[in-house]
Amino acid sequence: MKEIKEKIKLLLNDKELKRKLIFTLFIFLVFRVFAFMPVPAINLDKLRLLFSQNQFLSLLDIFSGGTLINFSIMALGLNPYINASIIVQLLTAIFPKLEQLSKEGEYGRHKINQYTRFLTAPLTIVQAVGIFVLLKNQQIVGALSPLEFFSFTFTMVAGTFILVWFGELISEYGLGNGVSLIIFAGIVGRIPLLLGRTVAVFNQELLFNIIIFLVVAVFVIAAIVFINEAVRRIPVYYAKRIRGNRVYQGATNYLPLKLNQAGVIPIIFAVSFVLFPQLLGNFLVYTKNPIISQIASFLITLFNPSGFFYNFFYFILVIGFTYFYTVIVFNPKKISEEIQKHGGFVPGIRPGTATTQYLQRILYRITSVGAIFLGLVAIMPAIVSKITGLSDLVIGGTGILIVVSVILETFKMIEAQLVMRSYDKFVR
Repeated sequence: MKEIKEKIKLLLNDKELKRKLIFTLFIFLVFRVFAFMPVPAINLDKLRLLFSQNQFLSLLDIFSGGTLINFSIMALGLNPYINASIIVQLLTAIFPKLEQLSKEGEYGRHKINQYTRFLTAPLTIVQAVGIFVLLKNQQIVGALSPLEFFSFTFTMVAGTFILVWFGELISEYGLGNGVSLIIFAGIVGRIPLLLGRTVAVFNQELLFNIIIFLVVAVFVIAAIVFINEAVRRIPVYYAKRIRGNRVYQGATNYLPLKLNQAGVIPIIFAVSFVLFPQLLGNFLVYTKNPIISQIASFLITLFNPSGFFYNFFYFILVIGFTYFYTVIVFNPKKISEEIQKHGGFVPGIRPGTATTQYLQRILYRITSVGAIFLGLVAIMPAIVSKITGLSDLVIGGTGILIVVSVILETFKMIEAQLVMRSYDKFVR
C-alpha cells in the first residue's frame, strides 16, 4: 500500500504525466456528457422498457457504456470500429502486402489505421440502419422523412467517429490505449447502476447466494491479476565475444513469455462477433417473408445470452481469438533469429530452427492455459447464474476482466514512464 501511495505521489509531482492524466479524465468527462445527449424522435420510456425485457440489449448496453439505453448520439459505441479492426487484422494475416505494410513502423501503422477508419464508415451505416428498423418495429421511433432518416443515420455515424477520435486523442496525448480506456470508462460509468440492479434481485432467502456471488467476484479479480502477471521465463545465454582487442563477457538473460499475450483484445473481439447473430435476428424478425422471419426467430432463440449454444460459441470464439492475436503479436521465428544474431542461445536447444520450434511449443502450451481462462471468465455470468439461480445477474466476468486488465496495463505504462523520467534525471 505504501508503494502505491509513493507511485501516485510521483505521478502527481511529474508535470508531464499529470497533464496526461488530466487530459484523459477530461476526455472521460466529455464522453459521459455525450452519453446523455439523446437522438431526437426516440421514445426513451418505451426504449428503457424494451431493454428491461431483453437480456441481449442489456448486455449490449453494458459495452456501450450506457449510451444505447439513453440512445445518445454515441449509441453504437465503438462496436463498428472494433469490427473493422478485426476484419483488417484478418486481411493483414491473409494478404502479404498488408502484412508488409504493418511492419513498416509508424508509417505502416498510420496506413493500417486509415484503412480501418475507411471500413468503419460503411459498417456504422449498416448498423445504424439496422438499429432504426429494430426501433421502428418496436414502435419506439415513428416514420421519418428521407431528410430525417439521413439525419438519424448521419448522427449515428458521427457519434461513432467522435468516439474513435476520443480514443486516438487519449492514445496520443493521454495515458494508455485510447480505445480500451473508452470501453473501460463506459463500463465503470455503468457500475453503480449495475450494482443496484444486481442487489435488487437478492432477498433474505438468497443470503447464501450473495456470499457465493461475493466469493466468486473476489476470486475472479484475483485470478485475472494472477494470469495477467504470470510469465514463463526462458533462459538465454550469450557467449563471450571478441571485438578488436577487447573481450566481452558472456551474459545470461531471460525471454519473458506472458501467459496471456493477447490481453483483453480476444474478449472484445469475441463480444463483437457473438452479439451479431442476435442483432441480425432482431433486425429480420419482423420482415413479411415467413421463412426469413422464422430464421430470425431461430437465431434469437439459439443465441440467447443465457442459453448453452451462445455461451459455448462465445467460449470457442475467445479461445480462437486468443490464439489468433498471440500469433500476430509474438513471432517465434523472428525472436529466434534475433537471439542468434546477437550470439545467444537457449540452453540445450540448437540456434535457428530448433529454437523456433521450441519457442512455438512453449508458446502454444501457455497460450492454451490463458485462452481457456479467458473463455471461462467470459461465460462466468452463465455459470454463476446456474449455481445461484439468479437469472438477472448483470455484472459479468467480461466487464470485470476489461476493467482489471485496463487498470493493470495503464499502471504499468505509468510506472514505465516514471522509470524513464528517473533515468533522464541521471543523464542530465
